[in-house]
Amino acid sequence: AFTGSIPADLGRFLKIMNLAGNKLAGTIPPAIVTMASLNILNLSDNELEGIIPPSIGSMVLLKVLDLSDNLLSSTIPSALGNGKLKLLDLSNNTLTGTIPSQLVQLQGASILLKDNRFDNETAPLSLCLREVKEFDLAFHPTLCQIERNALVEFYDAAKGAKWTDGSLWLDEDAGYCGWKGVTCNVDGRVTKLHLANNGLSGR
Repeated sequence: AFTGSIPADLGRFLKIMNLAGNKLAGTIPPAIVTMASLNILNLSDNELEGIIPPSIGSMVLLKVLDLSDNLLSSTIPSALGNGKLKLLDLSNNTLTGTIPSQLVQLQGASILLKDNRFDNETAPLSLCLREVKEFDLAFHPTLCQIERNALVEFYDAAKGAKWTDGSLWLDEDAGYCGWKGVTCNVDGRVTKLHLANNGLSGR
């Protein structure tokens, strides 16, 4: 097994870097972004810590980013949503904060984030609705609440796009208790849905 830290510059022409299952420690060097030809970066199952360099989001040829099973902390950089990743695996780290809505831009990608320490806030709605290929927290009871998903199904069935007033419905970040006509109790459970004279249709 390899030990030590990751060299800051391993070459500009590498297409695949697979260093999984070693004992690499330290941080991921921001200079890794200079490896502009990289298609696959697999640093999983090591002892890496610190932040995920936001600059990785600018690596336009990168398709697979696997940083799972490390000790990475802080938040997920929103810039990761700017790339063309088909697999983003950040599972089993110590990441915190909220899940950035920009990850929804990774159409056709598998996004794996389980076993971290995210805040008890909702994940972006489009991720919960699996508008990407795969989202492994889509059925998480706190991050992707069942009631929010049920309200979305109701919105679609009742042709919500044509409602007279659908304020905040399907907003990526707004809590569903603030959606037009939705009333919740202190536990966040829907207790009332009032959408009279609002142009609902469908069946």
